[in-house]
Amino acid sequence: MTIEAATRTAGDDVSRRLLESSATLSYDPDAEIDWEAPLPDDEYGLNPEWSTLYGTPLWDRMSQDQRVALTRYEVCSIMNTGIWFEMILQQMILRDQYMNNPADPQFQFALTEIADECRHSIMFARICEKLDAPKFSPNRAIVELARLLKSTAGGEVAYGGTLVAEEVLDVMQRDWMRGENVLDIVRTSSKIHVLEESRHMKFARQEVREHMDGIGSLRRAGSATLIAAVAVVIVQALVHPGVYRAAGLDTREALAAAKANEHRKSMLRNACAGLMQFLSEARLLTGPAVSLYRRANMI
Repeated sequence: MTIEAATRTAGDDVSRRLLESSATLSYDPDAEIDWEAPLPDDEYGLNPEWSTLYGTPLWDRMSQDQRVALTRYEVCSIMNTGIWFEMILQQMILRDQYMNNPADPQFQFALTEIADECRHSIMFARICEKLDAPKFSPNRAIVELARLLKSTAGGEVAYGGTLVAEEVLDVMQRDWMRGENVLDIVRTSSKIHVLEESRHMKFARQEVREHMDGIGSLRRAGSATLIAAVAVVIVQALVHPGVYRAAGLDTREALAAAKANEHRKSMLRNACAGLMQFLSEARLLTGPAVSLYRRANMI
């Protein structure tokens, strides 16, 4: 058996196991989340440690109500970014699987993942509605660049970009789902997302391995840099500047405090540790890519 055939067989095996897992262990947000339950006034939107201002002098001066409000707006901003990128992801996967053999397990799990992502996006949208948060969107230039990405990216770039968003959010949500002072609606949605996204991450890693098999050095260098650029945009888009104004803070002061926040930088680097290890193993952690990741405090 050739290396290419062995890699494809391994991919089919992974996809079969993921399909079986999806059939036996998935959640319905309508049934799992109590959408009508009132929101306790003193519970955060995410663990305070994950707030962009936690550990700064500004956080120390904020009232408890402002801290609660900020974390609720921050989690909604992160969910808005998640919805935005999940829509990009679905289109990239559909293009990558276009006209592939429907009998292949990889094709079937790709469609299963798209169905999951649709449910996740609706779940996040309903949470933002429940928390009465404004819409937090990337700026126009980023939106248009993303439109180009979703129309052209494929292979290791599509699935590598997928991993960036999923891995970082996975680490955050594993903390949120255990946060005793975090809103139950966020804790439960985090549990659902963590469990189902773990399958998506396994699938994305296998797809990256398959697409990287035997590629040339020029393509590898280009893909590594493009994935890193996508990562920087995603991480910087997670928390929209509008969250500070919505929480009653001075936007300029809050942005400066968040930018200088060493605690935030440390949390982000820890969240990216697993992602960086995989990218290194996949030969996608090149010099220019590392420079971009370091600039975004991801490494």
